[in-house]
Amino acid sequence: MSKIKIAHILHSVGGVDVSLRQILQNINTLEFESIVIHGDSDTQALFQDKNFESIVEFKVPIHREISIKNDFLAIRKALKIIRKERPDLIHSHSTKGGVIARVIGFLTGIKVLHTPQAFSYLCTDKKIKKTAFLLIEKLLSKGNSVLLASSESELQRAIEEVGYARSKTALFNNAITPIDKVFRLSIPKTWPDKYLCSVGRPCYQKNTEELIRVLYEVNKTEDIHLVLVGVGHHADQLEMVENLVLKLNLKDKITILNWTSREDVLHITSKSKLYVSTSRYEGLPYAIIESLALSIPNVVSDCDGNRDLIKNDFNGFCIKNNDTKEFSQKIIKLLREESLHNEFSRNAKDTFLKHHNIGQKIKDLESIYKKELE
Repeated sequence: MSKIKIAHILHSVGGVDVSLRQILQNINTLEFESIVIHGDSDTQALFQDKNFESIVEFKVPIHREISIKNDFLAIRKALKIIRKERPDLIHSHSTKGGVIARVIGFLTGIKVLHTPQAFSYLCTDKKIKKTAFLLIEKLLSKGNSVLLASSESELQRAIEEVGYARSKTALFNNAITPIDKVFRLSIPKTWPDKYLCSVGRPCYQKNTEELIRVLYEVNKTEDIHLVLVGVGHHADQLEMVENLVLKLNLKDKITILNWTSREDVLHITSKSKLYVSTSRYEGLPYAIIESLALSIPNVVSDCDGNRDLIKNDFNGFCIKNNDTKEFSQKIIKLLREESLHNEFSRNAKDTFLKHHNIGQKIKDLESIYKKELE
């Protein structure tokens, strides 16, 4: 029997990059062949399968920013590749990857499975921009594509707001390989042993200013540090966050780290007291999945993605409406109550093992691929 050929199209940075690599490193290579079409200025690391064999990849001008010239070139070049490679299915990841893939799907008749990892129209509070992005999503949802959501929240939003028919949706929760080994830190440790951890660039989505305000409230009664990791890509609100840190006199209470290796991120997360997130929206955040795999309790905002992973009074606390006072009180509670912290820690690991171990869950994705070809 011939293999099913999947073409992955994406802008390969951050969680989107992690997502694809987890899929490629776990999917059955006896049944599936993969190729990758990604941006010419995103990741430099090779893509490998479960046997550590390099996967065929093509670089085209897929960039985060909207550019008529680059986007047209990306579509034209990717279309040429698709026509030559003749995949059975296209799996797009990220907003830009989804736009390019679904245009190509329309032109070639090849079915596209699209995983947004958070819809683009959520990235702004400006009404005109939000309406325009939502309209694009609505138009692209009508073609020969299936919404392959990364979380239940994303699935419901696709149906209720974007307008996908339920029959044109599927769900594959983000998942990772169990973390059996935490590597040594490859960068100098400049922060104290007692700290909170958060991963994500200062931007509208991550709502980092709210996180700084929470840190300020916590430090009124608890001496705690924050290590903010992964600031390097598209950190458009970094200056705003740094100014707030100075205004609240928190310079000695926060360490802001540029983009570093995944091994360093896992090390920092594994040694933290708690993982925290004040995001306005997510797909299904890998940083939180990794914290669960490392048995770290969470205190997070009640948004898409976060609420799918963190259950109140089980593996952490999920705070509604970015209530700064409530957020800080729950952090203080977990810092002070060791028995509760230990209970949430055990439940965090249990959540990961039951729902987000890709070694077990990859068969669900393989079944979805096969079903869409029937």
